[in-house]
Amino acid sequence: MKYFFCCCFALLTQILPAQQLDKVDFLQLNAALEIFPEKELIQGDVELNFKILEATDSIYVDAKNMQATLQKGSTFDATLHLAKDKIWILGNFKKNKTYTLHFSYSVQPKQTMYFLGWDSGGSKQVWTQGQGKYTSHWLPSIDDVNDKLIFSIDYKIPKKLKLAANGKLVDTLVTANKKLWRYQMQKPMSSYLVAMAFGNYAYKTIEAENGTPLKLYYEPKDSLKVEPTYRYTKEIFDFLEAEIGVDYPWQNNKQVPVRDFLYAGMENTSLTIFSESFVTDSIGFIDRNYVNVNAHELAHQWFGNLVTETSSTHHWLQEGFATYYALLAEREIFGDDYFYYKLYQSAEQLRALSESGKGEALLNPKASSLTFYQKGAWALHILKEKIGKEAFTEAIRAYLKKYAYKNVTTDNFFTEVEKVSQTDLTEFKKNWMLQSAFQAREALESLKKSSFMREYLDLAALRTKTLESKRIDLQKALSFPVNDYLGQEAVYQLASENTASVINLYKKAFASNNILVRQAIALRSNKIPKNLQTQYESLLEDASYLTKEKALLSLWQNFPRKRHEYLDKMRGIEGFRNKNIELLWLTLNLATPDYEPAKQQDYYNKLSGYTAPKYDYAVRENAFGYLYQINLFSVKNYKDLLQGTTHEVWRFRKFCRQLLAQLLSEQEHRAEIQALANDLPAKQQKYLEKQL
Repeated sequence: MKYFFCCCFALLTQILPAQQLDKVDFLQLNAALEIFPEKELIQGDVELNFKILEATDSIYVDAKNMQATLQKGSTFDATLHLAKDKIWILGNFKKNKTYTLHFSYSVQPKQTMYFLGWDSGGSKQVWTQGQGKYTSHWLPSIDDVNDKLIFSIDYKIPKKLKLAANGKLVDTLVTANKKLWRYQMQKPMSSYLVAMAFGNYAYKTIEAENGTPLKLYYEPKDSLKVEPTYRYTKEIFDFLEAEIGVDYPWQNNKQVPVRDFLYAGMENTSLTIFSESFVTDSIGFIDRNYVNVNAHELAHQWFGNLVTETSSTHHWLQEGFATYYALLAEREIFGDDYFYYKLYQSAEQLRALSESGKGEALLNPKASSLTFYQKGAWALHILKEKIGKEAFTEAIRAYLKKYAYKNVTTDNFFTEVEKVSQTDLTEFKKNWMLQSAFQAREALESLKKSSFMREYLDLAALRTKTLESKRIDLQKALSFPVNDYLGQEAVYQLASENTASVINLYKKAFASNNILVRQAIALRSNKIPKNLQTQYESLLEDASYLTKEKALLSLWQNFPRKRHEYLDKMRGIEGFRNKNIELLWLTLNLATPDYEPAKQQDYYNKLSGYTAPKYDYAVRENAFGYLYQINLFSVKNYKDLLQGTTHEVWRFRKFCRQLLAQLLSEQEHRAEIQALANDLPAKQQKYLEKQL
């Protein structure tokens, strides 16, 4: 009998996942969690409310590698069966009846919840990333995006830290060493949008035009960077709500920067978690600001969170919309030229992809981010031009209101558009949804509606012409007032010229005092003519960390006799969050033996120390790169690199693996690394053994 039951249950586990949505509708999840960061452990109590749609004897919640036990309070005679990735709930379930299940669980999540600084120094943080990683690694939930629940979760964490989560904070309670944070949602959402983050944070609250609280988190050490980091946040929120034409659908909005985040940002419902690399001062804002990510993730609160794709076939309904509306918000802030130049850049990328034979249809569920994001945005831009702004806005409003807190397909969207606009969009859908090729000609005609873009395209068309034949055009582009993009294009064309006749044009570019035009000179000039040395040295004064970095390196390389002067001038400047200028300065210092020789060991120790896990991966990557260039790896650096080969951030993990492969190909490094093999954690040791 036992064998028969096991066989039947095994059969159920193969059949039911695809049928679950027809059997049950999960309504609400209430949970009380205690998080033990040092152990990377979660213990929780869960109350789950659900309605049975078809009579059945078993349903499940997704739960990866969890232990679970029934608790008092269930409204039916329940039995739990634990599988590797699910908790099966067995009972005599009747159609149209609503049930409550109460159970406790514990888990040490292998992914999705990340613990930083608890064993390696640095800021102590815990944060989650559900999309693509599955919330069910840390909270019993529903991996299928098509079942939306109302989540209300209490979190008990170390007392001195602050926590942000979905919904409204309704209460806190302090005990001896812990603090309880009680958050409640009012509307349903897909489980991948459940999130929390806690650490040593302070926050500033501002209010949107409609009264929505906007809570902006930061670490106290970054208090002077709050304004430039969150610059234009209120303007973005107010613009999007007005442009979309539907009220912001959640109780509030919170934004939290975290270390080593897997992406630029994530639009968890009412809670954007984003990479701390966007925390910046006013100088850094020029080159690397949070505005686009801020707007993109905020737009997702409507497109993705309020209405959610039924499957990845319709992923563009989230990413294409968020990309387009973020660009509209940036247009409001930075102007029309910025808007059209960004469209031009993405069109060039999509055209190149298409011409290489790698173009993708928007409805291809396995399409790349470039397709979902940028081609999706272009489709909306062309659609708006086709049916008119008024009809487009009305259709968006009708679509969002009809499918609020539900799931959607591309057909759902176009049904509303065709209804409002009274336009047959069959041909449009064929060209923009189903064609793998990018509609480059149609995109070009759209761009040419901008007088700025017509002027830019005319200038770009001169790239292959001789200097003498285009001198007047380049002079015009560099004449006051200099357009950011025309001026940069002119400088890029000068960079391909080696004749002395370009000197006066370069002087004109320097004299423009346009920070982006001057930056273009720094980025494109490796060899500096002697008669431009003074102008080039002035780049070290520009309010751009990217310009300063490139200028310092080029000047140090071109004028050895003035290296001490350049190093003196740039001393103490950190640069971006990745310490781009500080790390370059330390490296150039070590490569200049006669500059402060008594301090070289201290400077090496500082540079070498930046590979440690307590630093953001971008800092570590820069430090590894410079140490390799000057061939000064220590045993600790090798160990830090090996730690990076198993890092959660795939880009950094890939970098570390590639650098390790390079080091292993060089005998002096290979011997040092081999000697460490027995002194590594199991995961790193296993990876190293494969490479050896």
